[in-house]
Amino acid sequence: MKRTYVLDTNVLLYSPGAIFSFGEHDVVIPEVVLEELDSFKKDKNDLGANARYASRLIDKLRKEGKLNRGVPLPGGGKLRVEMNHQETEIPVSWDKGKPDNRIIQVCKGLKEQGEDVCLITKDIFERIKADTVDIDVEDFHEKVVPENESQYTGRESLYASSEKIDEFYQKKYIDLKDLVYYCEVTGEYSAPTLYPNQFIIIHALDNPRKTALGRFDGKKVLALYYKDMSPLGVSPRNVGQKFMLEALFTEASIAPLVIIKGPAGTAKTLFSLAVGLNKIIEVGTKQYRRILVCRPNVTMDEDIGYLPGKEEEKIAPFMRPVLDNLEILVDSDEKERYKNEKELADKIQELFDRRIITTEAVAYLRGRSIVKNWVIIDEAQNLTPKQVKAIITRVGEGTKLMLIGDPDQIDHPFLDSRSNGLCYASEKMKGSELCYQITLKYDECERSPLAYEASRRL
Repeated sequence: MKRTYVLDTNVLLYSPGAIFSFGEHDVVIPEVVLEELDSFKKDKNDLGANARYASRLIDKLRKEGKLNRGVPLPGGGKLRVEMNHQETEIPVSWDKGKPDNRIIQVCKGLKEQGEDVCLITKDIFERIKADTVDIDVEDFHEKVVPENESQYTGRESLYASSEKIDEFYQKKYIDLKDLVYYCEVTGEYSAPTLYPNQFIIIHALDNPRKTALGRFDGKKVLALYYKDMSPLGVSPRNVGQKFMLEALFTEASIAPLVIIKGPAGTAKTLFSLAVGLNKIIEVGTKQYRRILVCRPNVTMDEDIGYLPGKEEEKIAPFMRPVLDNLEILVDSDEKERYKNEKELADKIQELFDRRIITTEAVAYLRGRSIVKNWVIIDEAQNLTPKQVKAIITRVGEGTKLMLIGDPDQIDHPFLDSRSNGLCYASEKMKGSELCYQITLKYDECERSPLAYEASRRL
């Protein structure tokens, strides 16, 4: 049965192409949505760009007929702009002048005239309100990825005999045929299915405490090369951090993209900065020109032009977490580190004065080609899939890009654990020979006992 999908403004601001996502079904845009799109069209950010793109799509379709009667869509359905149902009853306490209520009123009117209506909105409260008046309602996920527990983690546990693990330590590799996967649900062993660059914990079949760490190169599992490195005195304290070091230390020519997911306190930012500084300062190979740090708290969706000062001064408040990590790295002595705050601040400032580290708003990456930079995109879970694509395609020769973040700490109003750019990039780059990935676990939180307890319980 043909359905009628009514689109909220936030769906078109998130993805203008949503108009074409419903196949043979009809798509309705209430006139109030056009008014809201019009109010965004002059914004110099992604919302403004999407509003303008949506308007061009609708205007192009308008030439195929009359929008108030319906114009054909490629999938077989029709698009129409709905201006009727002004008198349809909605709860008396609802303000009819509020766009969300007007959209629900249109849905209710269409349903009363016999259409199978479903409202599509990314607004949780609007979904709740629609449900209270018996309107079918759904979220929109154009770039959807699996649920949290099914998302790619970049790591797997496999089993082998003790003899094969001993051989692994000698030969520095193990053949895939010598490894088995154990399913805890069925209690059965099977041949493993792995992706290139997936990290492996190998357990001995006859001794669970005997283990080895490796990485699948597409043919066999190789021993890790960088797992015991200590950049700027920062040593890995768990398996996840050893995998992370392997991904970060691997040359940009081999692994130009690293995706690190994990909860707060797992040292994602700390290790990314530590390895970058190690590559530039201690190694001194001139492999990278500088470290470029960006955080989507200052994103393509936010205008910082009204803030006082130069670019660095405008984004400084958003970079405070980066400075916190640098305090640890420039002075490894925990007892002496904070005795002279000015000296500590001067050491950090020197890194910026010498342009060893630079910070930018993500918006300023658009249109650039970034060559020989160590690029850290912190809090990448607050990027949209479109923004992540824009960033990754900016990577030039010799640049290594780190996307790091916690999918459970999303602040963007239109994103969730299945539609954010970090998880989208993770799923789409799964199996790429140019990408290393690792998802850190809650029990790998090393910030403090309280941080671990909170991440586990809250």
